[in-house]
Amino acid sequence: MARLLTGPRAAVWSSLTAIVMTLLTAGVLLLVMGRNPAVAFYSFLQGCGFAPKANYGGGSGMLSDLFDFLTYLAPMLLASLAFIVAFKAGLFNIGIAGQMLAAGFLATVLAGYNKTLPSPAAKLIVVVIGIAAGGLVGAFVGYLKYRFNIHEVVSTIMINYIISYLTGFFINNNYVDMMTRTSRVCSPAARLCLTNVQIGGVNCKIPFGMLIALAAAFAVHFLFSRTTVGFELKAVGRNAHCAQYFGVRVGRRLVLAMALSGMLAGLAGVNYYLGYTNTIIPKTLAAMGYDSISVALLGSASPIGAIFAAVIVSIFQQGANYMSSMVGVAKEIASLITGILLLYASCGTYMKIRAERVLQRAADRTRDAGQGGSGQREEA
Repeated sequence: MARLLTGPRAAVWSSLTAIVMTLLTAGVLLLVMGRNPAVAFYSFLQGCGFAPKANYGGGSGMLSDLFDFLTYLAPMLLASLAFIVAFKAGLFNIGIAGQMLAAGFLATVLAGYNKTLPSPAAKLIVVVIGIAAGGLVGAFVGYLKYRFNIHEVVSTIMINYIISYLTGFFINNNYVDMMTRTSRVCSPAARLCLTNVQIGGVNCKIPFGMLIALAAAFAVHFLFSRTTVGFELKAVGRNAHCAQYFGVRVGRRLVLAMALSGMLAGLAGVNYYLGYTNTIIPKTLAAMGYDSISVALLGSASPIGAIFAAVIVSIFQQGANYMSSMVGVAKEIASLITGILLLYASCGTYMKIRAERVLQRAADRTRDAGQGGSGQREEA
């Protein structure tokens, strides 16, 4: 077991163990509540379009549920990549939700409410605004860390509140829909998806964000595995003092890491607010900004691993409504399951350290035994 936890596929085994333990724990909780775990887990799959439902409304079907799931998956993957980039550099970006909101709000106001822009131009402007807004907020956090040594967790939490209340003020005073008390919906030209597309006789929503998210995942993988900048970011994350000794400009790399993280969070924000929801609830941060931490840790902070981890977490979050209606359990149990998943995923690092210590002690005993044997042969 120790060798499995420290071998070349240790991350895979750690993630699989976290998933299995989460399902077992959630199953026990459902049994305690008097519910059938098998039915509940199957309902999660039905709600995401991975299994057929008993009945569908007019114009909807299994494909429409699947494409809705992909529309939710895209910002989830981008948000997890945002966390991974900062995490690799030794930073903990807990302000992803605020960066998402800042990007989504600015893109909505500047492009989403503009009725004159053609669709290709509007979508391009939305993406550019998302990257710029998120990157500026992230760079500001990195500068505070570099210049004043303000911990990024503290600064991002404060900035989350500032962004939430500022955007809420402007929405309530200028952009509110009096019927829903949320922001007014964006024009179809600015949305990062195609709506009411007929596929197989059902209405589907085709997300452009999924292509952006997959491209971003492979770009981040290339950054950290093939470029000097990525190597320097990882070096700063492992040991900033050692990296500085070998000539890495630690301050600049911290700002760059947070800027890149913010850019990805901004992309997640425009895909969430102008793709998945098409509206903004005032003074409310998206839970996805925090769920993305679970995705990143479950994927062992790997951009490729995050793709599969994002699918797992998104199934619980996106399928929660249907599961709640079928099983009779509050949909918030999906967040509870995500929290349990985060707990077990976090334990993976601890188990790896314990396994390395066990193997080191075994190696020391073997070496000592070999030295003792050679000493006896010399005496003989």
